[in-house]
Amino acid sequence: MTSTKRFFFLVFYENQFPVALRIMAQVEAMKGRPSRKSGQNACTVARPKPAVTIASYREDPLYPRIQRAVAAILQHGKVVAPVDVLVRMELLAPERLEDWRRGRVPYLERVIICNLTKLSRLLRILRFHAHDLNLVPSGTAYMRWGKGPKQRLQFTKTGDPKLVEAYARHFVWPGKSPFHPPSPKGAPSDGSS
Repeated sequence: MTSTKRFFFLVFYENQFPVALRIMAQVEAMKGRPSRKSGQNACTVARPKPAVTIASYREDPLYPRIQRAVAAILQHGKVVAPVDVLVRMELLAPERLEDWRRGRVPYLERVIICNLTKLSRLLRILRFHAHDLNLVPSGTAYMRWGKGPKQRLQFTKTGDPKLVEAYARHFVWPGKSPFHPPSPKGAPSDGSS
């Protein structure tokens, strides 16, 4: 009988909750010990994903969602902001974004619906994708909306300068005409015979 089944059996059928807790504590203590058979840890440890690079960012599971969000934003304007991408990807509710902009939320990461590792990957992939679209990076200062003193808004709890720069970096289409995606390298250009 596995430890989980034994736990439920003891608790629900024999009313021996203290015994069941002791067994679960022993199981938890054994998780960090090496397994006798394989020499590895008894519990399964998730391996960290490799760092996103310019060569591998298109294979990341987040890339298609980011690509769709950026395309939708560029259909209506020339500027792609990370906060707009987060809203399009439904990782940030528009109401929470407005609360942050009005100073009701201390920092933006508090209201984003994903973990910080995923968020960091997303910002890096966005930067690579914008580079491939020939969008020009532009730093932006986010100031508090509404009445009262205009204060600079916080993106992170720690205030890490690199993360703040990544959040505040907008990507702008430099052309005067509406955005059109660049043609793939090696593709024939229009009008040349």
